[in-house]
Amino acid sequence: MRRLFEIDLKDYKETDAVFKRPSARAIILKGDKLALVYSRKEKYYKFPGGGIHDDEDKREALIREVREETGLVVIPESIREYGSVLRRQKSDRAEDVIFEQENYYYFCDVEDKAVCQELDDYEDEAGFELRMVDIGEAIAVNAVYKSDVFFNEVMISREKRVLEMIKQEKS
Repeated sequence: MRRLFEIDLKDYKETDAVFKRPSARAIILKGDKLALVYSRKEKYYKFPGGGIHDDEDKREALIREVREETGLVVIPESIREYGSVLRRQKSDRAEDVIFEQENYYYFCDVEDKAVCQELDDYEDEAGFELRMVDIGEAIAVNAVYKSDVFFNEVMISREKRVLEMIKQEKS
């Protein structure tokens, strides 16, 4: 898969341990709208998706995460690679640890009928909901996003940059 870009804050020591948490993220286009997860609490948009379990491949994780976060059911045959973004920064959970996340983005289609969300506690607390949104609106919302949690700001900056790349390629 092609590398879209890297985010490396270099705010860690090279001798720190590395915690790797790869993720799979869905780009779901419906006409001129994108299916995105909106956080009612934090007021940002993100691509549906999340962590890949040790026993999963990327596509299995993508299907599971999209269903859990949005209730949308990915059509497996429709999954197409877009690109990846590598993120490296000091962990927000442990001293002397580097958080490394390879984010794998895939275009995919979904079935017309949705199922119920199955949110984790932190996702429920953040008020995750599915929204069909214009890509320009998502970029604008994420461009002004601020948080007390710098870790989240880096994540949303990544999502904004991927949104901008998709918008540019569509025009």
